[in-house]
Amino acid sequence: MRLHGVHTMQMFATDPERFEHFSFEFGGLFMDLSKNHLDRDVLTSLVKLAHTTGVEAWRDKMFSGEPVNGTERRAALHTALRNSDGPPFVVNGEDITASVRQGLEKMTGIVTRLRSHQWAGSTGKPVTDVLHIGIGGSILGPAAASRALARTGANHNPINVHYVSNVDAEAIFPILESLNPESTLITAVSKSFTTLETLTNAQTARDWLLESLPGGDIGQHLIGITAEPPSAIAFGIPEDNILTFWPWVGGRFSLWSTVGLPIALTIGMDAFHRLLEGARLMDRHFCDAPLDQNLPVLLALIGIWNTDFQDTGAHAILPYDERLAGLPQHLQQLEMESTGKSANRWDEMTPWHTAPIVFGMPGNDAQHTFFQALHQGTRTISADFIGCIRQDHPHDNHHDRLMANLFSQTEALMRGRTEVNSGNDIHHFCPGNRPSTTILLDAMEPET
Repeated sequence: MRLHGVHTMQMFATDPERFEHFSFEFGGLFMDLSKNHLDRDVLTSLVKLAHTTGVEAWRDKMFSGEPVNGTERRAALHTALRNSDGPPFVVNGEDITASVRQGLEKMTGIVTRLRSHQWAGSTGKPVTDVLHIGIGGSILGPAAASRALARTGANHNPINVHYVSNVDAEAIFPILESLNPESTLITAVSKSFTTLETLTNAQTARDWLLESLPGGDIGQHLIGITAEPPSAIAFGIPEDNILTFWPWVGGRFSLWSTVGLPIALTIGMDAFHRLLEGARLMDRHFCDAPLDQNLPVLLALIGIWNTDFQDTGAHAILPYDERLAGLPQHLQQLEMESTGKSANRWDEMTPWHTAPIVFGMPGNDAQHTFFQALHQGTRTISADFIGCIRQDHPHDNHHDRLMANLFSQTEALMRGRTEVNSGNDIHHFCPGNRPSTTILLDAMEPET
Protein backbone atom coordinates (compact mmCIF):
# COMPACT_ATOMS: atom_id res chain seq x y z
CA MET A 1 0.00 0.00 0.00
CA ARG A 2 1.33 3.43 -1.00
CA LEU A 3 1.01 4.97 2.47
CA HIS A 4 2.56 2.02 4.30
CA GLY A 5 5.37 3.36 6.46
CA VAL A 6 4.31 6.97 5.94
CA HIS A 7 3.57 8.74 9.22
CA THR A 8 0.63 11.13 9.44
CA MET A 9 3.06 13.76 10.72
CA GLN A 10 4.93 13.49 7.41
CA MET A 11 1.69 14.17 5.55
CA PHE A 12 1.20 17.34 7.59
CA ALA A 13 4.78 18.38 6.78
CA THR A 14 4.40 17.85 3.03
CA ASP A 15 0.90 19.36 2.81
CA PRO A 16 0.75 22.72 4.65
CA GLU A 17 -2.97 22.99 3.85
CA ARG A 18 -3.82 19.52 5.13
CA PHE A 19 -5.94 20.77 8.06
CA GLU A 20 -7.95 23.11 5.83
CA HIS A 21 -8.44 20.45 3.16
CA PHE A 22 -9.68 17.83 5.62
CA SER A 23 -11.94 20.16 7.65
CA PHE A 24 -15.67 20.53 6.97
CA GLU A 25 -18.53 22.53 8.49
CA PHE A 26 -22.30 22.46 8.36
CA GLY A 27 -25.22 23.35 10.63
CA GLY A 28 -23.24 24.23 13.74
CA LEU A 29 -20.91 21.22 13.38
CA PHE A 30 -17.19 21.24 12.58
CA MET A 31 -15.46 18.03 11.49
CA ASP A 32 -11.69 17.51 11.23
CA LEU A 33 -10.52 14.37 9.40
CA SER A 34 -6.86 15.41 9.13
CA LYS A 35 -5.55 13.08 11.85
CA ASN A 36 -6.73 9.99 9.98
CA HIS A 37 -4.04 8.10 8.07
CA LEU A 38 -4.92 9.11 4.51
CA ASP A 39 -3.99 11.80 2.01
CA ARG A 40 -5.89 13.77 -0.61
CA ASP A 41 -5.51 11.06 -3.23
CA VAL A 42 -6.98 8.44 -0.91
CA LEU A 43 -9.93 10.67 -0.06
CA THR A 44 -10.53 11.26 -3.77
CA SER A 45 -10.47 7.51 -4.36
CA LEU A 46 -12.92 6.93 -1.52
CA VAL A 47 -15.33 9.46 -3.00
CA LYS A 48 -15.02 7.66 -6.35
CA LEU A 49 -15.83 4.43 -4.52
CA ALA A 50 -19.03 6.02 -3.21
CA HIS A 51 -19.99 7.08 -6.73
CA THR A 52 -19.16 3.66 -8.18
CA THR A 53 -21.16 1.73 -5.59
CA GLY A 54 -24.24 3.89 -6.14
CA VAL A 55 -24.42 5.75 -2.84
CA GLU A 56 -26.36 8.61 -4.42
CA ALA A 57 -28.85 6.30 -6.12
CA TRP A 58 -29.48 4.31 -2.93
CA ARG A 59 -29.83 7.53 -0.95
CA ASP A 60 -32.45 8.77 -3.41
CA LYS A 61 -34.29 5.45 -3.25
CA MET A 62 -34.45 5.69 0.54
CA PHE A 63 -35.78 9.24 0.52
CA SER A 64 -38.37 8.41 -2.15
CA GLY A 65 -39.86 5.56 -0.12
CA GLU A 66 -38.56 2.57 -2.07
CA PRO A 67 -38.17 -0.66 -0.04
CA VAL A 68 -34.45 -0.33 0.69
CA ASN A 69 -34.85 -2.64 3.70
CA GLY A 70 -34.35 -5.77 1.63
CA THR A 71 -34.87 -8.43 4.29
CA GLU A 72 -38.24 -7.01 5.38
CA ARG A 73 -39.15 -5.54 1.96
CA ARG A 74 -39.89 -2.21 3.63
CA ALA A 75 -39.11 1.43 3.16
CA ALA A 76 -36.85 3.16 5.68
CA LEU A 77 -38.53 6.53 5.98
CA HIS A 78 -37.41 7.86 9.35
CA THR A 79 -36.33 10.96 7.40
CA ALA A 80 -40.01 11.71 6.73
CA LEU A 81 -40.51 12.09 10.48
CA ARG A 82 -38.32 15.19 10.30
CA ASN A 83 -40.30 16.83 7.50
CA SER A 84 -43.86 17.14 8.81
CA ASP A 85 -44.21 20.65 7.33
CA GLY A 86 -43.28 19.44 3.87
CA PRO A 87 -45.55 18.76 0.88
CA PRO A 88 -47.70 15.62 0.69
CA PHE A 89 -45.62 12.46 0.35
CA VAL A 90 -47.66 9.42 -0.65
CA VAL A 91 -46.31 5.91 -0.13
CA ASN A 92 -48.56 2.88 -0.68
CA GLY A 93 -51.58 5.16 -0.88
CA GLU A 94 -50.86 6.94 2.43
CA ASP A 95 -49.90 10.59 2.78
CA ILE A 96 -47.05 10.06 5.20
CA THR A 97 -46.53 13.78 5.80
CA ALA A 98 -50.12 14.22 7.00
CA SER A 99 -49.89 11.12 9.21
CA VAL A 100 -46.67 12.34 10.83
CA ARG A 101 -48.21 15.77 11.42
CA GLN A 102 -51.27 14.22 13.08
CA GLY A 103 -49.07 12.12 15.34
CA LEU A 104 -47.08 15.17 16.42
CA GLU A 105 -50.28 17.10 17.12
CA LYS A 106 -51.57 14.35 19.40
CA MET A 107 -48.18 14.13 21.09
CA THR A 108 -48.22 17.91 21.60
CA GLY A 109 -51.51 17.68 23.46
CA ILE A 110 -50.16 14.98 25.77
CA VAL A 111 -46.90 16.84 26.41
CA THR A 112 -48.71 20.11 27.12
CA ARG A 113 -51.03 18.50 29.67
CA LEU A 114 -48.23 16.63 31.42
CA ARG A 115 -45.75 19.52 31.57
CA SER A 116 -48.44 21.86 32.89
CA HIS A 117 -49.48 19.22 35.46
CA GLN A 118 -52.99 19.07 34.04
CA TRP A 119 -52.86 15.28 33.56
CA ALA A 120 -54.35 13.72 36.66
CA GLY A 121 -54.28 10.12 37.77
CA SER A 122 -57.18 8.11 39.14
CA THR A 123 -57.11 9.84 42.54
CA GLY A 124 -56.96 13.32 41.05
CA LYS A 125 -53.28 13.92 41.76
CA PRO A 126 -51.36 15.42 38.84
CA VAL A 127 -48.71 13.24 37.23
CA THR A 128 -45.19 14.14 38.32
CA ASP A 129 -43.25 11.08 37.12
CA VAL A 130 -43.21 9.07 33.90
CA LEU A 131 -41.78 5.55 33.76
CA HIS A 132 -40.73 4.96 30.14
CA ILE A 133 -40.55 1.24 29.32
CA GLY A 134 -38.99 -0.08 26.13
CA ILE A 135 -35.77 -1.66 24.90
CA GLY A 136 -33.18 -0.92 22.22
CA GLY A 137 -34.04 2.08 20.08
CA SER A 138 -37.09 3.01 22.13
CA ILE A 139 -34.78 3.67 25.08
CA LEU A 140 -31.24 4.42 23.87
CA GLY A 141 -32.04 7.31 21.53
CA PRO A 142 -34.62 9.06 23.73
CA ALA A 143 -32.46 8.68 26.85
CA ALA A 144 -29.34 10.00 25.09
CA ALA A 145 -31.15 13.01 23.62
CA SER A 146 -32.97 13.80 26.86
CA ARG A 147 -29.74 13.77 28.82
CA ALA A 148 -27.93 15.92 26.27
CA LEU A 149 -30.68 18.55 26.12
CA ALA A 150 -31.96 18.50 29.70
CA ARG A 151 -31.19 22.22 30.14
CA THR A 152 -32.95 23.18 26.92
CA GLY A 153 -36.39 24.70 26.63
CA ALA A 154 -38.88 25.87 29.21
CA ASN A 155 -38.14 23.48 32.04
CA HIS A 156 -40.34 25.03 34.70
CA ASN A 157 -42.29 22.31 36.52
CA PRO A 158 -40.58 19.53 34.56
CA ILE A 159 -41.77 15.95 34.53
CA ASN A 160 -39.37 13.40 36.00
CA VAL A 161 -38.70 10.69 33.39
CA HIS A 162 -37.33 7.29 34.40
CA TYR A 163 -36.20 4.61 31.94
CA VAL A 164 -36.44 0.82 32.20
CA SER A 165 -35.37 -1.64 29.50
CA ASN A 166 -33.75 -4.66 31.16
CA VAL A 167 -36.14 -7.49 32.06
CA ASP A 168 -34.08 -8.06 35.22
CA ALA A 169 -36.26 -7.31 38.26
CA GLU A 170 -33.33 -5.35 39.68
CA ALA A 171 -33.95 -2.77 36.96
CA ILE A 172 -37.62 -2.01 37.50
CA PHE A 173 -38.45 -2.70 41.15
CA PRO A 174 -36.06 -0.16 42.73
CA ILE A 175 -37.62 2.50 40.51
CA LEU A 176 -41.18 1.47 41.35
CA GLU A 177 -40.31 1.56 45.04
CA SER A 178 -39.22 5.18 44.66
CA LEU A 179 -42.42 6.32 42.92
CA ASN A 180 -45.89 7.29 44.09
CA PRO A 181 -48.42 5.32 42.00
CA GLU A 182 -51.00 8.09 42.36
CA SER A 183 -48.78 10.49 40.40
CA THR A 184 -46.99 8.07 38.06
CA LEU A 185 -47.66 7.51 34.37
CA ILE A 186 -46.37 4.40 32.57
CA THR A 187 -45.40 4.64 28.89
CA ALA A 188 -44.87 1.33 27.11
CA VAL A 189 -43.12 1.41 23.72
CA SER A 190 -43.08 -1.50 21.30
CA LYS A 191 -43.62 -1.44 17.54
CA SER A 192 -45.42 -4.79 17.59
CA PHE A 193 -46.48 -4.62 21.24
CA THR A 194 -45.17 -8.16 21.59
CA THR A 195 -41.57 -7.47 22.66
CA LEU A 196 -40.96 -9.87 25.55
CA GLU A 197 -38.86 -7.61 27.76
CA THR A 198 -41.09 -4.58 27.27
CA LEU A 199 -44.34 -6.46 27.89
CA THR A 200 -42.92 -8.18 30.99
CA ASN A 201 -41.90 -4.85 32.50
CA ALA A 202 -45.15 -3.19 31.41
CA GLN A 203 -47.21 -5.96 33.02
CA THR A 204 -45.20 -5.57 36.23
CA ALA A 205 -45.81 -1.82 36.23
CA ARG A 206 -49.51 -2.31 35.45
CA ASP A 207 -49.87 -4.84 38.30
CA TRP A 208 -48.12 -2.39 40.63
CA LEU A 209 -50.71 0.24 39.72
CA LEU A 210 -53.63 -2.17 40.21
CA GLU A 211 -52.34 -3.27 43.60
CA SER A 212 -51.63 0.29 44.73
CA LEU A 213 -54.81 1.88 43.39
CA PRO A 214 -57.56 -0.65 44.19
CA GLY A 215 -60.78 0.16 42.43
CA GLY A 216 -59.14 3.00 40.58
CA ASP A 217 -59.22 3.52 36.85
CA ILE A 218 -55.58 3.03 35.93
CA GLY A 219 -56.23 3.94 32.28
CA GLN A 220 -55.05 7.48 32.95
CA HIS A 221 -51.78 6.03 34.23
CA LEU A 222 -50.99 4.26 30.94
CA ILE A 223 -49.76 5.41 27.52
CA GLY A 224 -48.86 3.10 24.65
CA ILE A 225 -46.58 3.96 21.74
CA THR A 226 -46.83 1.37 18.99
CA ALA A 227 -47.47 0.50 15.35
CA GLU A 228 -50.14 -1.99 16.51
CA PRO A 229 -52.81 -0.02 18.44
CA PRO A 230 -55.20 -3.02 18.81
CA SER A 231 -52.56 -4.88 20.81
CA ALA A 232 -52.07 -1.89 23.10
CA ILE A 233 -55.83 -1.59 23.59
CA ALA A 234 -56.00 -5.29 24.46
CA PHE A 235 -53.33 -4.64 27.08
CA GLY A 236 -55.67 -2.15 28.75
CA ILE A 237 -54.47 1.18 27.38
CA PRO A 238 -57.27 3.59 26.40
CA GLU A 239 -57.34 4.39 22.68
CA ASP A 240 -57.02 8.11 23.40
CA ASN A 241 -53.74 7.36 25.21
CA ILE A 242 -52.11 5.58 22.28
CA LEU A 243 -49.51 7.26 20.10
CA THR A 244 -48.75 5.51 16.84
CA PHE A 245 -45.77 5.19 14.58
CA TRP A 246 -45.30 3.15 11.44
CA PRO A 247 -43.71 -0.12 10.27
CA TRP A 248 -41.32 1.90 8.10
CA VAL A 249 -39.75 3.44 11.21
CA GLY A 250 -36.79 1.34 12.29
CA GLY A 251 -36.53 1.04 16.05
CA ARG A 252 -33.01 2.46 16.23
CA PHE A 253 -34.19 5.56 14.31
CA SER A 254 -37.45 5.96 16.20
CA LEU A 255 -36.56 8.85 18.53
CA TRP A 256 -37.74 11.19 15.74
CA SER A 257 -41.26 9.75 15.97
CA THR A 258 -43.73 9.70 18.85
CA VAL A 259 -41.21 7.38 20.53
CA GLY A 260 -39.47 10.68 21.32
CA LEU A 261 -42.22 11.49 23.86
CA PRO A 262 -39.78 11.42 26.83
CA ILE A 263 -37.51 13.87 25.00
CA ALA A 264 -40.42 16.25 24.52
CA LEU A 265 -41.44 15.83 28.16
CA THR A 266 -37.91 16.82 29.15
CA ILE A 267 -37.33 19.77 26.81
CA GLY A 268 -40.82 20.79 25.64
CA MET A 269 -42.43 20.52 22.21
CA ASP A 270 -40.90 23.73 20.86
CA ALA A 271 -37.42 22.39 21.51
CA PHE A 272 -38.43 18.97 20.15
CA HIS A 273 -39.43 20.63 16.88
CA ARG A 274 -36.02 22.32 16.83
CA LEU A 275 -34.47 18.86 17.21
CA LEU A 276 -36.47 17.66 14.20
CA GLU A 277 -35.48 20.75 12.23
CA GLY A 278 -31.77 20.18 12.87
CA ALA A 279 -32.11 16.63 11.59
CA ARG A 280 -34.10 17.83 8.56
CA LEU A 281 -31.34 20.28 7.65
CA MET A 282 -28.76 17.50 7.86
CA ASP A 283 -31.01 15.34 5.67
CA ARG A 284 -31.03 18.12 3.06
CA HIS A 285 -27.25 18.44 3.32
CA PHE A 286 -26.93 14.67 2.82
CA CYS A 287 -29.14 14.89 -0.28
CA ASP A 288 -27.77 18.10 -1.79
CA ALA A 289 -24.07 18.41 -0.93
CA PRO A 290 -21.48 16.93 -3.30
CA LEU A 291 -20.01 13.75 -1.88
CA ASP A 292 -16.60 15.30 -1.28
CA GLN A 293 -18.22 17.94 0.98
CA ASN A 294 -20.94 15.73 2.46
CA LEU A 295 -20.44 15.20 6.20
CA PRO A 296 -22.41 11.92 6.59
CA VAL A 297 -20.81 10.44 3.46
CA LEU A 298 -17.30 11.48 4.49
CA LEU A 299 -17.72 9.95 7.95
CA ALA A 300 -18.92 6.72 6.34
CA LEU A 301 -15.98 6.69 3.93
CA ILE A 302 -13.49 7.26 6.74
CA GLY A 303 -15.10 4.33 8.55
CA ILE A 304 -14.69 2.12 5.48
CA TRP A 305 -11.09 3.25 5.06
CA ASN A 306 -10.17 2.53 8.67
CA THR A 307 -12.07 -0.75 8.93
CA ASP A 308 -11.36 -2.34 5.55
CA PHE A 309 -8.06 -0.81 4.50
CA GLN A 310 -6.37 0.01 7.82
CA ASP A 311 -7.61 -3.10 9.68
CA THR A 312 -9.04 -1.23 12.66
CA GLY A 313 -11.47 -3.67 14.22
CA ALA A 314 -12.84 -1.29 16.84
CA HIS A 315 -14.01 2.31 16.96
CA ALA A 316 -14.28 4.46 20.09
CA ILE A 317 -16.89 7.20 20.58
CA LEU A 318 -15.43 9.74 23.03
CA PRO A 319 -17.66 12.70 23.94
CA TYR A 320 -15.83 15.37 25.92
CA ASP A 321 -19.09 16.62 27.36
CA GLU A 322 -20.89 14.81 30.17
CA ARG A 323 -24.24 15.66 28.61
CA LEU A 324 -23.35 13.31 25.75
CA ALA A 325 -22.68 10.35 28.04
CA GLY A 326 -25.53 8.38 26.43
CA LEU A 327 -24.30 8.96 22.88
CA PRO A 328 -21.82 6.04 22.62
CA GLN A 329 -24.51 3.43 23.35
CA HIS A 330 -26.93 5.06 20.91
CA LEU A 331 -24.32 5.15 18.13
CA GLN A 332 -23.25 1.62 19.04
CA GLN A 333 -26.75 0.40 18.23
CA LEU A 334 -27.07 2.56 15.11
CA GLU A 335 -23.89 1.17 13.59
CA MET A 336 -23.62 -2.39 14.90
CA GLU A 337 -27.30 -3.19 14.41
CA SER A 338 -27.45 -1.50 11.00
CA THR A 339 -24.26 -2.88 9.45
CA GLY A 340 -23.32 -5.68 11.81
CA LYS A 341 -24.36 -8.58 9.61
CA SER A 342 -22.04 -10.55 7.31
CA ALA A 343 -24.54 -10.92 4.45
CA ASN A 344 -25.01 -8.36 1.69
CA ARG A 345 -28.12 -7.23 -0.17
CA TRP A 346 -27.67 -10.00 -2.75
CA ASP A 347 -28.01 -12.66 -0.03
CA GLU A 348 -24.30 -13.45 -0.23
CA MET A 349 -21.61 -13.49 2.44
CA THR A 350 -19.63 -10.29 2.11
CA PRO A 351 -15.86 -10.52 1.59
CA TRP A 352 -15.41 -7.19 3.37
CA HIS A 353 -15.53 -6.20 7.00
CA THR A 354 -18.83 -4.69 8.08
CA ALA A 355 -19.34 -2.77 11.32
CA PRO A 356 -16.39 -2.49 13.69
CA ILE A 357 -16.86 -2.98 17.41
CA VAL A 358 -18.24 0.39 18.53
CA PHE A 359 -17.75 1.35 22.17
CA GLY A 360 -17.10 4.41 24.26
CA MET A 361 -17.75 6.63 27.24
CA PRO A 362 -17.10 10.26 28.19
CA GLY A 363 -13.59 10.97 27.00
CA ASN A 364 -12.03 12.28 30.18
CA ASP A 365 -13.11 9.15 32.08
CA ALA A 366 -12.02 6.98 29.16
CA GLN A 367 -8.49 8.38 29.43
CA HIS A 368 -8.21 6.56 32.75
CA THR A 369 -10.09 3.45 31.56
CA PHE A 370 -8.87 2.22 28.16
CA PHE A 371 -6.68 4.88 26.53
CA GLN A 372 -3.56 2.80 27.08
CA ALA A 373 -4.95 0.41 24.46
CA LEU A 374 -5.64 3.33 22.10
CA HIS A 375 -2.11 4.71 22.46
CA GLN A 376 -0.05 1.54 22.93
CA GLY A 377 -2.10 -1.51 21.99
CA THR A 378 -1.06 -4.03 19.36
CA ARG A 379 -4.30 -3.38 17.43
CA THR A 380 -5.18 0.03 16.04
CA ILE A 381 -8.45 1.50 17.32
CA SER A 382 -9.96 4.50 15.54
CA ALA A 383 -11.83 7.13 17.52
CA ASP A 384 -14.23 10.06 17.29
CA PHE A 385 -13.51 12.90 19.73
CA ILE A 386 -16.63 15.01 20.23
CA GLY A 387 -16.64 18.35 22.04
CA CYS A 388 -18.78 21.43 22.54
CA ILE A 389 -17.19 24.83 21.99
CA ARG A 390 -19.59 26.95 24.04
CA GLN A 391 -20.34 25.79 27.56
CA ASP A 392 -23.60 26.52 29.38
CA HIS A 393 -22.01 27.16 32.75
CA PRO A 394 -19.70 29.85 34.19
CA HIS A 395 -16.87 27.49 35.15
CA ASP A 396 -14.33 28.31 32.45
CA ASN A 397 -11.47 26.50 34.17
CA HIS A 398 -13.32 23.17 33.94
CA HIS A 399 -14.20 23.64 30.28
CA ASP A 400 -10.73 24.83 29.32
CA ARG A 401 -9.10 21.78 30.89
CA LEU A 402 -11.67 19.45 29.36
CA MET A 403 -11.08 20.78 25.83
CA ALA A 404 -7.32 20.82 26.38
CA ASN A 405 -7.57 17.10 27.12
CA LEU A 406 -9.53 16.50 23.92
CA PHE A 407 -7.05 18.27 21.66
CA SER A 408 -3.94 16.93 23.39
CA GLN A 409 -5.17 13.33 23.19
CA THR A 410 -5.85 13.54 19.44
CA GLU A 411 -2.39 15.06 18.97
CA ALA A 412 -0.69 12.39 21.09
CA LEU A 413 -2.48 9.56 19.27
CA MET A 414 -1.20 10.93 15.99
CA ARG A 415 2.36 11.86 17.04
CA GLY A 416 3.15 8.92 19.30
CA ARG A 417 6.30 8.54 21.36
CA THR A 418 8.94 6.51 19.57
CA GLU A 419 12.18 7.83 21.07
CA VAL A 420 12.58 5.38 23.94
CA ASN A 421 15.55 3.46 25.21
CA SER A 422 15.68 -0.26 25.83
CA GLY A 423 14.68 -1.84 29.11
CA ASN A 424 11.88 -0.45 31.23
CA ASP A 425 11.56 2.67 29.08
CA ILE A 426 10.12 0.60 26.24
CA HIS A 427 6.85 0.48 28.19
CA HIS A 428 6.43 4.17 27.32
CA PHE A 429 6.57 3.46 23.59
CA CYS A 430 3.59 4.79 21.59
CA PRO A 431 3.71 4.14 17.84
CA GLY A 432 1.50 7.06 16.83
CA ASN A 433 -0.41 7.04 13.55
CA ARG A 434 -3.56 6.21 15.54
CA PRO A 435 -6.52 7.61 13.53
CA SER A 436 -9.03 9.99 15.04
CA THR A 437 -11.74 12.37 13.89
CA THR A 438 -12.60 15.52 15.82
CA ILE A 439 -16.21 16.73 15.80
CA LEU A 440 -17.07 20.03 17.48
CA LEU A 441 -20.53 21.42 18.20
CA ASP A 442 -20.93 25.19 18.36
CA ALA A 443 -23.24 24.69 21.34
CA MET A 444 -25.41 21.99 22.88
CA GLU A 445 -28.62 22.93 21.10
CA PRO A 446 -31.46 20.76 19.76
CA GLU A 447 -30.46 21.64 16.20
CA THR A 448 -26.91 20.32 16.62
